[in-house]
Amino acid sequence: MAVTNGTISDRHRRLPASSSAKSVYSSSDFIRFTSFKMNERRRVVFNNDGIEENGKGSELSLFSFSVIVAITNNFSESNMLAKGGFGPVYKGQLLNGQEIAVKRLSKSSGQGIEEFKNEVTLISKLQHKNLVKLLGCCISGQEKILIYEYMRNKSLDSLIFNQTRSIMLDWRKRFNIIIGIARGILYLHEDSRLRIIHRDLKVSNILLDDEMNPKISDFEYLVEIRLKQILTNGYMSPEYAMHGLFSIKSDVFSFGVILLEIISGKRNNYYNECRSMNILGHVWELWKEDRILELVDSFMNISTSESEVLRCIQVGLLCVQEKEYNIRPDYKNFYQKFIIN
Repeated sequence: MAVTNGTISDRHRRLPASSSAKSVYSSSDFIRFTSFKMNERRRVVFNNDGIEENGKGSELSLFSFSVIVAITNNFSESNMLAKGGFGPVYKGQLLNGQEIAVKRLSKSSGQGIEEFKNEVTLISKLQHKNLVKLLGCCISGQEKILIYEYMRNKSLDSLIFNQTRSIMLDWRKRFNIIIGIARGILYLHEDSRLRIIHRDLKVSNILLDDEMNPKISDFEYLVEIRLKQILTNGYMSPEYAMHGLFSIKSDVFSFGVILLEIISGKRNNYYNECRSMNILGHVWELWKEDRILELVDSFMNISTSESEVLRCIQVGLLCVQEKEYNIRPDYKNFYQKFIIN
């Protein structure tokens, strides 16, 4: 059974898992770093062409490796925030008291120094309130490190799937998180200087600030050797998994999964005990049987927001269309039709 809002045209292309990042970016988009002098920490300012200057541009801090070692307590286990596929993330604190997140990229990531510099140049140009902000970087020998703003409330999955902590997220907070994620992805897809496909949207890549505002992380993976590795089961669109087709509609599918997880409080790999199906199969069955509100997290009171919840579920179902993926709304369509209206 399909939920439709009319056909939405979309140009997609075949992007095999090992294809070059140049399939998404032209070579002119990759601007090389100006040579760095490795001071302890200095301000690096890039103009609109990615060239270092003292005038207008995206401001970035360059840290020495010795400073990174000091502020992370020599990358101690007690400072570790997470351990991802491309290296661990540590908490650090600057001398001014500012808390930061330090991502130490694995030496086995396959990324060269020049590629890393290109990535940092690109990431520094992405400025949006719903993206985690890059504060600086460190390049020392084979060490490649990214420094981000620290998110005190950690990742969305640490709240939404935790029975104790999930009560912190009533429907209004969850709805605002959904809107914030949509705004961030709309910026990457439509409003940033470059058209960026995230490729690995999932709840663990949505971080929450002090006021529970969502910020998308891990949008920096652009290098071809990583593409095959970063796609996560449960969030991967069927057309990519089966046929290697990749487009912005793939991000839309992942967003639909996240939306349904936020509403239900259950992971996509959750299996209904009676019916042996994952959450997407469970949602479609509830929809067909006109019992869709049974999907809603039992910890939430939606008595005054039922129509809003139903609208979001409909959006989620539109986004996770499998065979007719052109029906999936793009983010501008989603934002205008279902949020603004």
